[in-house]
Amino acid sequence: MKNIFKNIGPGPLIAAAFIGPGTVTVCTLSGVQFGFALLWAMVVSVIATIVLQEMTARLGLATQKGLSEVIRHEIKHPVLKYAAIVLVLSAIVVGNAAYEGGNISGGVLGLETLFGASAFTIGSFKINSFSFLIGGIAFVLLYLGNYKVLERTLIGLVVLMSIAFLTTAILTKPDILALLKGSFVPSFPNGSTLLVIALIGTTVVPYNLFLHAALVQEKWKNIKDLKYARKDTFVAIALGGLVSMSIIISASAIQIDSITNVADLALGLQPLFGDFSTYFLAVGLFAAGITSAITAPLAAAYVASGCFGWHSNLKSKRFRAVWMFILIVGVVLSSSGFKPIEIIKFAQIANGVLLPVIAGFLVWVMNRKALLGVYKNNSLQNSFGLLIFLMSLLLALFAIQNVFNLNIL
Repeated sequence: MKNIFKNIGPGPLIAAAFIGPGTVTVCTLSGVQFGFALLWAMVVSVIATIVLQEMTARLGLATQKGLSEVIRHEIKHPVLKYAAIVLVLSAIVVGNAAYEGGNISGGVLGLETLFGASAFTIGSFKINSFSFLIGGIAFVLLYLGNYKVLERTLIGLVVLMSIAFLTTAILTKPDILALLKGSFVPSFPNGSTLLVIALIGTTVVPYNLFLHAALVQEKWKNIKDLKYARKDTFVAIALGGLVSMSIIISASAIQIDSITNVADLALGLQPLFGDFSTYFLAVGLFAAGITSAITAPLAAAYVASGCFGWHSNLKSKRFRAVWMFILIVGVVLSSSGFKPIEIIKFAQIANGVLLPVIAGFLVWVMNRKALLGVYKNNSLQNSFGLLIFLMSLLLALFAIQNVFNLNIL
């Protein structure tokens, strides 16, 4: 048992990062509106995530560099290099600052479902107390700068979140045959296209690719440990996908269209399955919010360090300055209720464009024998990589279309 836990690495942190309040909300809407019909989109998302995250883990271990460092060193053309760096910084650092308010707000919703609202007034401003509580917990864990403490805390929260959502799904006693059909037989019910895109886009997250390449170096120092990194990646991301599917299954039990988030879902399930479902979902939402509130600033700090050539030390002043900025912005946005719509739109576009760029770059760089030697991609990995690149290109077009209300597709 000790050896099993010893070889658990950053995989659960990556799962924790993609199961944020946004994922929970999208999965809830999917279940409420289309039942089990879109479960297959989550299966596709999990496979794509495993393929890309395995590549970044292998890259991080083989080169002992983060993904943003590799971009800086391997793209030789100065214009392309700086364009890539600006895009990465815009999508990850600016984007995560914009999304951090939503991460913290998700955790707040979970606490408010359990304990009721808690706020105080300063002048004409109404401030949410729970936002400061979640921000404070995230600050302490990140400031300690101890990877093992961070890893164990997030693993604990992922386990808590998994138990919460899986238990709720079991309480709804789903039809197993219908569940299997929804998981493995693709279908596009009328009006489901945007939700399919959202389910994939909220699982295959660009910042996780940067976070994973950096964190494998914190956990393992030798490429010989790749087998542990792979097992860690496969198991954790598959479990994360199972958690997301559990939310869809839980939401499928509600025959009401007026549900917009998991807090509404908790209240909707209460008459059918009692207080237990409400408590489990609230705890799950709190765990989802706080884990993303920790991993988003951490990813931004690693990205900034790699792009500017800083030393990626959890205790360095520059590293801390980046995650502190992201966290403070998130707490302010969450506690005040202010939503920077234009910044979020910009972040959506930047992230949408970044995913195919990074997927394409990954496939290219993972074929460089001079860099990776025997650890470069094989034919099967390249085939999956190219399919995911095409899928991410489609996602990018939908993201741009959705933000600007265009008719590209």
